[in-house]
Amino acid sequence: MVDTAGRPIIQVRDLDNRFGDHVVHEHLDMDVYPGEIVGVVGGSGTGKSVLLRSILGLRPPTGGTVRIFDQEIGTLSPEDRSRLERRLGVLFQQGALFSSLTVVENIAMPLIEHIGLSRSDAEHIAAMKMSLAGLPANAATKYPAELSGGMIKRAALARALALDPEILFLDEPTAGLDPVGAGDFDQLILTLRDALGLTVFLVTHDLDTLYTICDRVAVLAEKRVLVNDTLARVEQVDNDWIREYFHGPRGRAAEQAQNRRQEHS
Repeated sequence: MVDTAGRPIIQVRDLDNRFGDHVVHEHLDMDVYPGEIVGVVGGSGTGKSVLLRSILGLRPPTGGTVRIFDQEIGTLSPEDRSRLERRLGVLFQQGALFSSLTVVENIAMPLIEHIGLSRSDAEHIAAMKMSLAGLPANAATKYPAELSGGMIKRAALARALALDPEILFLDEPTAGLDPVGAGDFDQLILTLRDALGLTVFLVTHDLDTLYTICDRVAVLAEKRVLVNDTLARVEQVDNDWIREYFHGPRGRAAEQAQNRRQEHS
């Protein structure tokens, strides 16, 4: 059970994001608590990935503050910022692997760059991270172009785990995967959260992911986080997009699938 009475590990306050005259977020507040998996959803153009990038500091917001581990990221020195980033793991939507490096070289890179390990030590640890992410040993010497979509996701996940992060950020982790592959990846995230004590912030459009692994769901609408609560409570919110998304045919199918999983577990 996640303790939402304690101190948030991620705290967003009064966040504004604008592109010229176009307002994406306005006075957005959001909290994420240690050990929870939070799924961020919203209609097209609600700025899900923009929010993710603002929290990571990849896109400084127009206004407001983001605090991670009680540190305001916009005011950190380069050294403190680097130390903070080592505690965060990120899996981008397309995997963002270097095409000219093998899988094990991709995973080893953060260990060499940030910690200064030798290549042999880094690749030894990288092999362990591959196993953690469910990759077979023979994938180590393959290049990204030789991998399936599911294998690319797992390789990118292994790289995100390279520095033993405390928070894992995932941008559409199951996009492009077939239902079986997506379900396997969801279970992997759940297992890793439980085994490693991770906090997980994931942007998704996958209803099965929300029903299967998320402790809370944050809905982006009206330029803010409209609600950030358990799925049962989110479903009761009076909002057109929530009704269409969660109570439409796909939402009902995802809920029924989760009920069947619970019956057989």
